[in-house]
Amino acid sequence: MSRLNRCFSELKAAGRCALVPFVTAGDPEPGVTVELMHGLVAAGANVLELGVPFSDPMADGPVIQKASERALLHHTSLHDVLGMVKTFREQDGNTPVVLMGYLNPIERMGYDTFVEAAKEAGVDGVLTVDLPPEEAADFADKLKRAELSPIMLLAPTSDARRIDKICSQADGFVYYVSLKGVTGSKALDIDSVRDKLSEIRTHTDMPVGVGFGIKTPEDAATVAKFADAVVVGSMLVTQIEDLAIEDIVPTLSKSLAELRAAMDA
Repeated sequence: MSRLNRCFSELKAAGRCALVPFVTAGDPEPGVTVELMHGLVAAGANVLELGVPFSDPMADGPVIQKASERALLHHTSLHDVLGMVKTFREQDGNTPVVLMGYLNPIERMGYDTFVEAAKEAGVDGVLTVDLPPEEAADFADKLKRAELSPIMLLAPTSDARRIDKICSQADGFVYYVSLKGVTGSKALDIDSVRDKLSEIRTHTDMPVGVGFGIKTPEDAATVAKFADAVVVGSMLVTQIEDLAIEDIVPTLSKSLAELRAAMDA
């Protein structure tokens, strides 16, 4: 059983929701990332979503765009991100790690080379934001053959036919984008998110995570009542810009622990 499947299975048996923090690899400088990953796990993260810095992160709002810019100032590459995961695995062989990013760096590396390197580094899943299901089959198949999970996005506008198409390619879990817009841009409409998840679950037995609008412990606690995973990014990443390097791990870990406590209350 994969790390992702085992994680969600154990959480379901315990009646708990997964907490999935997102941070951009190399932000604000590469030496922080692995320590931050360990700190987030200690604070209650069940799955880590690690952003691969990209110069045109079109799905992301200004907070995560700036995080990519900070990381790219240090020339953080896809090779570097895989190296960070490999280093993380030296101490943590259990926590699933999902890479979130865009297709261009993967295509430059080459699908086969990337899949082999990701597997060797200890990556568990890959979310490629700008790869639509109409063009994703080849890459998704390569990931699955290497026992890596292609994580696919569903949107508020996804109709039944598209939900079926996306879920047929996905593995591990599906990620529901809870709003029409970029990351961190709007407040949640809880009722509409709950209704959409009920619809999605008529099409798949995979866990369903919710992200793109969760900003407070109260948001996380509410979504945790009906989702299988709560994904939190902008509310964590926004803190990094004004923090001294030595304060990043303790501050973000404290924020995540508050989310975990609210979800478990």
